[in-house]
Amino acid sequence: MALMNVDDALEQLLSDISVSEVENVSLHNATARVLAADLVANRDQPPFRASAMDGYAIRADNVKELPTKLQIIGEVPAGYHFPDAVHNWEAVRIFTGAPVPEGADTVVMQEKTERDGAFVTIQQEITKGSNIREAGQDFATGETLLKKGTELTYRHLALAAAMNHAVLPVYKRPVIAILATGDELVLPGETPTESQIIAANNFAIASFAQTIGADIMDLGIARDDMTEISTTIEKAVAAEVDCLITIGGVSVGDHDLVQEALKRAGMNLKFWRIAMRPGKPLLAGKLGKTQVLGLPGNPVSSMTCALLFLQPIIRKMLGKKGPYKITDAVLGSALPENDYRQSYMRARMHIDKDGRTVASIFSDQDSSKLSSFAEADCVIIRPPNSPASKVGTPCQIIKL
Repeated sequence: MALMNVDDALEQLLSDISVSEVENVSLHNATARVLAADLVANRDQPPFRASAMDGYAIRADNVKELPTKLQIIGEVPAGYHFPDAVHNWEAVRIFTGAPVPEGADTVVMQEKTERDGAFVTIQQEITKGSNIREAGQDFATGETLLKKGTELTYRHLALAAAMNHAVLPVYKRPVIAILATGDELVLPGETPTESQIIAANNFAIASFAQTIGADIMDLGIARDDMTEISTTIEKAVAAEVDCLITIGGVSVGDHDLVQEALKRAGMNLKFWRIAMRPGKPLLAGKLGKTQVLGLPGNPVSSMTCALLFLQPIIRKMLGKKGPYKITDAVLGSALPENDYRQSYMRARMHIDKDGRTVASIFSDQDSSKLSSFAEADCVIIRPPNSPASKVGTPCQIIKL
């Protein structure tokens, strides 16, 4: 099978992925979720004429000259209603957020007054209607304030709460099953033999998927055994997970058994091997209703493929817009010409004196080196067959 370019592979991968089902969640559980329907205000905000200041509710026409003395007939704190109306030459002590009593048309901030027992003296000029928030000034009942597809932040949740919505319709978090494979792998905390290494990719991919918005089903580590791999794949299919991620075993070695196990399980192969560096052995397919993504075993290859392909899967299932964000930058390092593969080069970025984002690559781009991936804060996208490029050449990056 010929190598597929990255854009075509992503298009094919996402072609049969639909948005997840809708569920209702509480405001406490709605952070970073995606709204599945327009949200309409259930009430006016504020629901009554409210005081914007601590001060005195009065009738402005009573203040013809300064100073003016008015009788205080009561007070109203936030959360309470004053039962009587304000008449001529009367005032009500009022606090921020409290309903303005009937008959009052102005709130005088307390700094402009002086109180003496049951009387208050207005000492400075006032403006009729000042310091009163009219009912519905922020928004009105029936007004659509949050649109379907909004990725909910603390700002949106504050608005939803003020609109009197206790639960919100959102797209369900997809369930991602993760299976690492290989005789060479042991879990952190275990003692490896001289020929084994500590499994790291499965933890990285799980954390990354959770950050985007997925739930995780951990399938552990399967040995290089067809029966064990096949049995574990069957568990994921039986659980009806949204996506199965395998790590390792998708290349062409004698011990690379994952692709064959997936085919035996009935997977419909979408593509295998991409014209990219790192991550060439990437595999994608569909097993029943479950999307399948077979990641390479090299750590940087695995995480780069997750960035470029797993992230768009999860984002589309969640109803989020776009696969990932690409940012313009300039090179902080000279680069040699590129071959036929699209490269994703680990880099660090900074803002120069002209306000430009400058990305400088790590000199060693070995796909097995986790340390540089942990230190990187972006990857530079290097298109196929790019000519040698000097420092300052425009480029594009994906922030990590």
